Amino acid sequence: MEKKLNDLIDKALSRRQFLAGAGTTAAAALVVGCNSSTTTPSPTPTPTPTPLDIPDNDILNFALNLEYLEAEFYLYAATGSGLSTADALAGAGTTIVPANTVAVPWTTPAQSQLAAELAQTELDHVRYLQGVITKNSGTPVPRPAIDLTFFAPLAVAAGITNPATFNPFADPNSFLVGAFTFEDVGVTAYAGAAPLLISNIILSGAAGIQATEAYHAGTIRTLIAGNAANTGDATFLNDANAVSALRATLGGGNETALSLSSIVAADPTNAIGFSRTTDQVLHIVYGKGGGAGLSKGGFFPNGLNGSITTTAS
Repeated sequence: MEKKLNDLIDKALSRRQFLAGAGTTAAAALVVGCNSSTTTPSPTPTPTPTPLDIPDNDILNFALNLEYLEAEFYLYAATGSGLSTADALAGAGTTIVPANTVAVPWTTPAQSQLAAELAQTELDHVRYLQGVITKNSGTPVPRPAIDLTFFAPLAVAAGITNPATFNPFADPNSFLVGAFTFEDVGVTAYAGAAPLLISNIILSGAAGIQATEAYHAGTIRTLIAGNAANTGDATFLNDANAVSALRATLGGGNETALSLSSIVAADPTNAIGFSRTTDQVLHIVYGKGGGAGLSKGGFFPNGLNGSITTTAS
């Protein structure tokens, strides 16, 4: 049964909402390549571009905060320690973890390998975004203060099976619920950011990150459902759905309940992945529902770093 589940994961497809943006970039390149003129005509007078409200680097730094959070979670789960000083950047906040946290006690090599791969890809995302921001004449923000002990009050708020003792580093099944908490949020955050980005080159890179996050989310959702099917114990599937319901309350809905016949998180009419605004994402990671002026809490006890840190609604 485990082999069949692994085969299913290997063949799984992720839906990615950013592909349209990436396709636009390719089409634009094709048009330029087909133009045989040696000069580029300019309209007279040259129109003034309409400025957008949020510069690309601000959006990328918002995403970088979320990648710091994911990287810390997966690195601690896989190795028992977090980001290096070099990767966290100068001025980084501290990361708080549950007492006596060590790497999750994996029961199979496949589990350990998955955690290591997830940790490495999230670390790669951190480094990639830092590099893109720098190349785009910006300054990447350092890691903010992160509180991974927030899983405990989150479990209480969600009403999962054993909230008082829930610790995502305690065992492989709890790890999957912890990973589930983050992955769907990451996918929806990148989808929501897509229309805000000015540069098609940056949009294409963001599309690639969202695709990877969608692969992560699909894998985690499949494993949780598959474990419930294999064991006949729906405890951790129910816990994941409790987290999903809480996310929906905090962050504008946009959730698909997980079941043995419902793995893909998408709009049921068109099968398009969900998106979230920065406000909705902030409400989820800060752990508090709607309202303007929310600037810290939850996984980010001192708030995010950068320009997008406070909810407007």
